[in-house]
Amino acid sequence: QVQLVESGGGLVQPGGSLRLSCAASGRIFSIYAMGWYRRAPGKQRELVASKRTDGFTNYADSVKGRFTISRDNAKETVLLQMNNLKPEDTAVYYCYTRAAGGLGSAYNDYWGQGTQVTVSS
Repeated sequence: QVQLVESGGGLVQPGGSLRLSCAASGRIFSIYAMGWYRRAPGKQRELVASKRTDGFTNYADSVKGRFTISRDNAKETVLLQMNNLKPEDTAVYYCYTRAAGGLGSAYNDYWGQGTQVTVSS
C-alpha cells in the first residue's frame, strides 16, 4: 500500500499564495506520476496539475500561469505553489500518485485525505 500525506492548506485572501506539499510512503517500487486534483462544493473533481517522472507536466487551463507543480523524485514528494489565488480556487485539494509496488506489478492510483483551501476576503 501507498500512503500520501498532504499539508499546507488554509485560508488566504484573494491574490495571496499558498503552497501544498505531499509526501508518499509505503510499498513503492516506481512512480509514474504525482499531482493534485480538487473538488469544489457542488462540482466534480478536476485535475489541477500533474507531473510525470519523465518530466511531462499538465495543468488545468484555469490555473496556468498561477500554479506551479514540482517534484522531488528522490524524496517522493510533490509540491503545488499557488499564486494569485482566486475565490474560485476554493476547494478540497487531493494529492494523488500512480505507482507500482513491485517489479512487474501494475500501476495503481492512490489518494491523500485532502486539504482544504479557502480563498476569501
